[in-house]
Amino acid sequence: MNPSTSSAHCVGQSPTDDLMDDWLFLSTESAGPQHMEVSREDQEGEDRGKLKSKLVSAWNSVKYGWSLKQKSKFSKSSPVIMHGQSYELKDQGERERFRRSFASLLWLTYRRGFPSLAGSSLTTDSGWGCVLRTGQMLLAQGLLLHLMPPGWTWSVSHHAVKDDMDLLVIRTTDSAERGLNLKEGPSKRGRKLSLDSCLNRTMEASHRRVVSWFADHPTAPFGIHKLVELGKSSGKKAGDWYGPSIVAHILRKAVAASADLPNLVVYVAQDCTIYLEDVRSLCERPPPQSWKSVIILVPVRLGGQELNPSYITCVKKLLTLQCCIGIIGGKPKHSLFFIGFQDDHLLYLDPHYCQPTVDITKESFPLESFHCKYPRKMSFSRMDPSCTIGFYAKGQKDFESLCTVVYEALSTSAGTYPMFIFAEGKSQEEERSKTPTNNITYIQRKSERKRVDTSNSLDEFVLL
Repeated sequence: MNPSTSSAHCVGQSPTDDLMDDWLFLSTESAGPQHMEVSREDQEGEDRGKLKSKLVSAWNSVKYGWSLKQKSKFSKSSPVIMHGQSYELKDQGERERFRRSFASLLWLTYRRGFPSLAGSSLTTDSGWGCVLRTGQMLLAQGLLLHLMPPGWTWSVSHHAVKDDMDLLVIRTTDSAERGLNLKEGPSKRGRKLSLDSCLNRTMEASHRRVVSWFADHPTAPFGIHKLVELGKSSGKKAGDWYGPSIVAHILRKAVAASADLPNLVVYVAQDCTIYLEDVRSLCERPPPQSWKSVIILVPVRLGGQELNPSYITCVKKLLTLQCCIGIIGGKPKHSLFFIGFQDDHLLYLDPHYCQPTVDITKESFPLESFHCKYPRKMSFSRMDPSCTIGFYAKGQKDFESLCTVVYEALSTSAGTYPMFIFAEGKSQEEERSKTPTNNITYIQRKSERKRVDTSNSLDEFVLL
């Protein structure tokens, strides 16, 4: 991705600041003390490997991660749709609600300085891990819906430093909002303070726990190390580019392997088809227990080299649904996490900013780098057709409602083949085919099935 043509990022630093920081990071680590017990030859080889990794990281950051900071302009005459919620920006209260909701989303980006990935000397995913990061954000949104109360927002004060919509800037502070009414008597204020403080502590503990699951450490269930490990069965390794379809299957495996989420499963659609019996078999539990919650991931390719315009209305309809947790996808080396839209522009979170790794073992590790302050937009015409669309249903009734509203949204693509479909029964695919290992995929058109070589495409997508 050429820095002059790349999209703006969710940070306030200038390209010069980032460059200086990366090189300071490089020079300070490479100048670290040597251990006398290690042979000089081994130490020199290890240092060369680390130096090469850092140089590659710095070059990838220049090539893929730095761009000129641009303003995203939001019109006050039309609403912003984000994760199924509508925000009227002409109203100051609605603008603040949008700011709070946006700043509460988990933003997972390139990181540097984490423990080496298995089988490599890489200590950063800069330049190659963007789809893994967008996949993390998609899963994180599902986890927030799964674990946090409806309407939850990050419990910090958000102060707008500029009140027009040319650039939405949010400054966060460490003070938690108490919601106190100054006219209340001391006893009422004290009781409310105690209740709010207890609630804030509980929610903040859950918030931190979710963030820690995505830490850049081998023990984190959804961290970069775990995802790379699970990608080996798909023929991927650290430093490779991962497509949205493969990432969907990696996320399914990661959730299945996690002991932290016994009541959540991930289902990945096959051949653009959600097989209802497969979903039910995943979610059903013996009475009197209820269904497990489910995240449904649908890998699709909506056109050839460009997004088919006939699908834009359908994409908008899906993003207006509260059950839709977002869309990941993009060109090689430049994947984005789409979370909403305004008019003909998509709203997104961008992982292409390399930040230092955060030590989540500290009791109060900083959270600011996991939350983005600056909303960004891009035209639908620039959206790459290679996507994975995510949905979340908390229970059986929610799943049935999801099927209804998503089916209605898909019907807006009349005149073209649906983006994906629902079907009764089970998939006939073998378990081994659930994780793609090559560039051959199948396209299902009613009863006809064809083989298609997609080696010159981004990944193993079903082409519509």
